[in-house]
Amino acid sequence: MSKASISGWAHSKFGKLDAIDSETLLTEVARESISHAGLTPEDIDSIHIGHFNGGFLYQDFPSSLVFNAIPELRFKPAVRLENACATGSAAIHSGLDAISAGRSRHALIIGYEKMTELSTPEVGKVLLKCSYAKEEADVSGGFAGIFGNIIAHHYFERYGDNLDALAAIAAKNHENGVHNPYAHLRKDLGFDFCRQESEKNPIVAGQLKRSDCSMVSDGAAAVVISRSNQVPNQENRVDFMATSQINDYLPLGKRDPIEFMGARLAWQKALGDAGMRLSDLSFVETHDCFTIAELIEYEAMGLAKPGEGARVILDGISRKDGRLPVNPSGGLKSKGHPIGATGVSMHVMAAMQLSGQAGPMQLDRADTAGVFNMGGAAVANYVSILRKS
Repeated sequence: MSKASISGWAHSKFGKLDAIDSETLLTEVARESISHAGLTPEDIDSIHIGHFNGGFLYQDFPSSLVFNAIPELRFKPAVRLENACATGSAAIHSGLDAISAGRSRHALIIGYEKMTELSTPEVGKVLLKCSYAKEEADVSGGFAGIFGNIIAHHYFERYGDNLDALAAIAAKNHENGVHNPYAHLRKDLGFDFCRQESEKNPIVAGQLKRSDCSMVSDGAAAVVISRSNQVPNQENRVDFMATSQINDYLPLGKRDPIEFMGARLAWQKALGDAGMRLSDLSFVETHDCFTIAELIEYEAMGLAKPGEGARVILDGISRKDGRLPVNPSGGLKSKGHPIGATGVSMHVMAAMQLSGQAGPMQLDRADTAGVFNMGGAAVANYVSILRKS
């Protein structure tokens, strides 16, 4: 079993990228990540591509697309991974498996998505495929309806009105995202805007307003994962201390929709395997596809007891100057959520912090990080514990 480290990375701008096609998008981050790692394409032993698609693009079967522009990668083993919104982390785990098994010294992981070629209603229909179709396909509002009409509804019904907490989470992440050059929306919206329903911030589903929902985005991110003893540039080296994957039932009707038990178990396993506690982490990048998701994830990771997640944001614990900063990158809320790219992007954001290469996003203390990426409504749950070498 070989120990694994992130040795290089690249990240595109996230947003509505009309001027670039998906093949060019993934090729650019592939080239940049290999170069950043101090490697050549010939050094790469395997390619692992995270791409949800689901109907966003006509072109499917993307595993060999990168060969067209980087012919030195031809004849390398390449695979495409998909696990809903955790597709990028599925690709990360595939690369880690290749390293661990001894099949690869250097694995290239690419996550990408082009979502904006479809209309917003069409995007909603594609994303709703990540729910249990037999029971949830007709939920009003698409996947926002899953989180607004079901998850937020049940949370508020059980624990009371948490609109202040949701608005504070949105405001925090947009404030952080101002400093992220890759973010889709680099604008500090402020608490008052996020708290009040308005013409520019209408209700989308249930209690969730537009400011509670991550944006439909295009984008790509890539990392090179290497055997820890073969990282060319030690300035980039970020070690995987532990990873976990926990999958839960797909139907919300078979579980408590606001418990996020799979997420809780994934955090417990990863921290346990790393021999750490949550308090040992410098910061967390977590999957805030909707603000209610980040709120419940505070509880799943152990920052608060069930029903008490609001205190984490309202007391400032998860702010950049708090005890455990959450989403210093701005999270999905500000950065955007191109499905296949997200899990890889979160690892890039963490690696930039840990290596001191985060620029204006840089935290004062960044030596150990937790990354949580989930597919569906806490169905596919991935946690990585990362540490600067």
